[in-house]
Amino acid sequence: MENRVKEFNDVRSRMNQRILETDHRAIKRFFGVDTLTYEPGALDMKTKEMLGLAASMVLRCDDCISYHIQRCKEEEVSDAELFDVFSVSLVVGGSIVIPHLRRAVAFLDELNALPPRSKELLHRRT
Repeated sequence: MENRVKEFNDVRSRMNQRILETDHRAIKRFFGVDTLTYEPGALDMKTKEMLGLAASMVLRCDDCISYHIQRCKEEEVSDAELFDVFSVSLVVGGSIVIPHLRRAVAFLDELNALPPRSKELLHRRT
């Protein structure tokens, strides 16, 4: 069951490393801006991750959705809070978001089924 979570993290980590090792200034700066955006400010990290999840669902980016679900769980967002985010995303994005909602809930279920030790090894931002 954890295959999708593990595969997602492995590919993401490997490809981010590959991309960043090219040392392309604009790409590195974009990654840096992404990291800075999710740091605590007027909004805490938990809120920012929920906003990122809602935006990702409306934009229909499954990789981004998976990433933000994982980050939300790391920020201790409850499943009830996630379903509120899913609800807002559906209202904003419309029925075209439903297939992404299905995959989001499947990813969440796989993530929730991981043993506690596996959850500690999940990747952080970048």
